[in-house]
Amino acid sequence: MSTDSAHSGGITEVETAGVERIPDADRTARPLDLFRLAFGGANTFATCVLGAFPILFGLSFWQGLAATVLGLVAGALLLAPLSLFGPANGTNNAISSSAHLGVHGRVVGSFLSLLTAVAFFSISVWSSGDALIGAAHRLVGLPESDFSYAAAYAVFAALVLTVCVYGFKFMLFVNKIAVVAASALFVLGVFAFAGDFDAGYTGAFASTSTPMFWPSFIGSALIVLSNPVSFGAFLGDWSRYIPAATPRRRVMGAAFLSQVATLLPFLFGLTTASVIATKAEKYLDPAAPNYVGGLLAISPGWYFLPLCLLALIGGMATGTTALYGTGLDFSSVFPRFSRVQATFFIGSLSIAFIFIGRFALNLAQSISTFATLIITCTAPWMIVMMLGYVTRRGWYDAEALQVFNRRQRGGRYWFAHGWNWRGLMAWLVSAVLALMFTNLPGQFVGPLGDLAGGTDISLPVGLVLAAVVYLGLLVAFPEPRGVYGPEGPRLVRASAADVLPITDADGREVPAVAPAA
Repeated sequence: MSTDSAHSGGITEVETAGVERIPDADRTARPLDLFRLAFGGANTFATCVLGAFPILFGLSFWQGLAATVLGLVAGALLLAPLSLFGPANGTNNAISSSAHLGVHGRVVGSFLSLLTAVAFFSISVWSSGDALIGAAHRLVGLPESDFSYAAAYAVFAALVLTVCVYGFKFMLFVNKIAVVAASALFVLGVFAFAGDFDAGYTGAFASTSTPMFWPSFIGSALIVLSNPVSFGAFLGDWSRYIPAATPRRRVMGAAFLSQVATLLPFLFGLTTASVIATKAEKYLDPAAPNYVGGLLAISPGWYFLPLCLLALIGGMATGTTALYGTGLDFSSVFPRFSRVQATFFIGSLSIAFIFIGRFALNLAQSISTFATLIITCTAPWMIVMMLGYVTRRGWYDAEALQVFNRRQRGGRYWFAHGWNWRGLMAWLVSAVLALMFTNLPGQFVGPLGDLAGGTDISLPVGLVLAAVVYLGLLVAFPEPRGVYGPEGPRLVRASAADVLPITDADGREVPAVAPAA
């Protein structure tokens, strides 16, 4: 069997695996495959749009580059530990969160993953579709009509849905091509815009002491940081195919480097935005920014075809990584749905959402805001997961994690009727307060959003508060000794409370399966 197979059979064999633990024999993916999927999902046109924000916020090129690198590295560091749950438990991160939120409380992770995937899938399809039609209009005179846009969105959505229905192996194949092709097209853009690019672009701030400089700088870094964080809830969808014995540093390294590598599309967006700001300033009007239109306005004619290819490849890569996780998580919340059924159902709803939002409600800006707010809520959940992993020393009972999906009761992670209020409270308090500190001018400003002089500090607030509250609750209200491994807890203490046995729907005790060491 090839080392990069997800399971036996060819790429056109429909994947039947849901959220149950992937058998060891089928877990033959490598950290390199994780890199390809995570990088391919972000090495897209949608990431370029995010890369343009520092210029839109008034930063110079070098200030924007500093904000981009800061946000990207911080986000990659936050994301990397979330890659460890898949190899450890052979399932996705939402199921793994049962260990810290309870077998019922894990629906929080599924819900966040669902919303994140739908939002980023929509943004990807809209941005790529708009770029494709705009470039085709300039290249061959294709009319920029509602019909043309609808056809582009439909083609993207249908292709993405097809790949996701086939599953992990087909998606990996697509991303192998997408990583190389998209990277080459971005590099080609260097030659397209080199003559117009000026690294000395000064932006709107004469110095760092200028009012609103730091709010703009931090806001730009947080927008960049949100891109790696968006992968947190469903990174385990792909890493679950990596063998449990794989060194942790290699798995985390693959996840970290996959995000650092996205400096390529971020830099493309930053560079071209600075050119747009110089040659076609009207497209970066803060009241109605149109990065795609500006990019087409400054592009040389020979780059229109590569731009079309970039939009197509990027839309496929982002869409598949987002929608695959959505279908998988939906099947975990409603176990009666198979992965294929759940993927098709959620995919159909997402497609309807895209068309309604684009043509009936004009929700493009609102969805961007919606995605930012989702990330604000996801970051505290990630902190709970990471600290939970540390306190448990990376030890989990894979059978007890599957209690909800098997319609069973009890087990190590049953806690109080399937809810672990410690993790849930830490997430809820942190997420709510983080939302209150959100400051997105003209879109959403929380009740406490102006306390930092206009700077959006929602993400730092959520991250720090989640860490303090969660560890505090674990110390004050210890979890049962049975949820920890043979070496016991780290940093916190355990209680002597009993762990209930696993029982089936009829109340009969299920024979225990010894968890892996």
